[in-house]
Amino acid sequence: MKDLKKSLLELLRKTSSELPADVQKALQKGTRAEPDNSRGQYAMRVIQENIQIACDTSLPLCQDTGMITFYIHAPVGFDQIAFMKEAKKGVAEATKIGYLRQNSVDSLTGFNSGTNLGPGTPVFHFDQWKKKSVEVKLILKGGGCENVSAQYSLPDNRLSAGRDLDGVQKCLLDAVLQAQGKGCGPGILGVCIGGDRATGYEHAKIQLLRKLDDAAEDPSLEKLERHIVEMANRLGIGPMGFGGKTTLLGVKASRLNRLPASFFVSISYMCWAYRRQGVELDSKGSIKKWLY
Repeated sequence: MKDLKKSLLELLRKTSSELPADVQKALQKGTRAEPDNSRGQYAMRVIQENIQIACDTSLPLCQDTGMITFYIHAPVGFDQIAFMKEAKKGVAEATKIGYLRQNSVDSLTGFNSGTNLGPGTPVFHFDQWKKKSVEVKLILKGGGCENVSAQYSLPDNRLSAGRDLDGVQKCLLDAVLQAQGKGCGPGILGVCIGGDRATGYEHAKIQLLRKLDDAAEDPSLEKLERHIVEMANRLGIGPMGFGGKTTLLGVKASRLNRLPASFFVSISYMCWAYRRQGVELDSKGSIKKWLY
């Protein structure tokens, strides 16, 4: 795939500097919902200006360009090692150009590689499928929103939350309440009900690959998604925690089977800078189609 590095570089640029149409539409709706001359409206207008400047200049939407996480679907026989090699080259070049900030530091020494490369960065998730094409999705998730992600173990006596959907709702609303403005709201919740501690967090983040205007196929989860957005937006937290009507843009929920002894609710909180993009590649590695 001789054009792979070039395509991944463009994917990194676009993801870092341009929000998908569904996210922009939700933010515009949130801006209109805030009362005139309110702090919430002011915050949303600043966000809108930031989005436009980043798009016009191909500069990062946020000073924290986040954990670089690739999700790849590919046919049997796809060379994962070669892909990772080219992706790392693309990440290093994107950092040198300025599409990405120098964000990867050694956890013991604090040393910054200056390339966004190092143990655990970037992150790769590979899955096989029956199609002949290759699909690459990318999420850039910043540390601020990652810090307010949460995991609950039910029952939770502090919340009076039991092992049922009512208990799950209490966990989600508590996570929003605890985040306040620290997660750079308005936010989006990726949610996984069940699994273990590791798969719960992983699956919660995968939900952030969904579009904001879709809905869960399971009627119970679809109802949960709508209800949490409605309830959260009544809390008055608002954009960046300044107060207002737009605290959440969306909730994307899923479920995994669990062990009888465990009932985890895992929440991957995403900030308004919802940097998520994807491409379908042809046999040469050129971009055939944008996914968002």
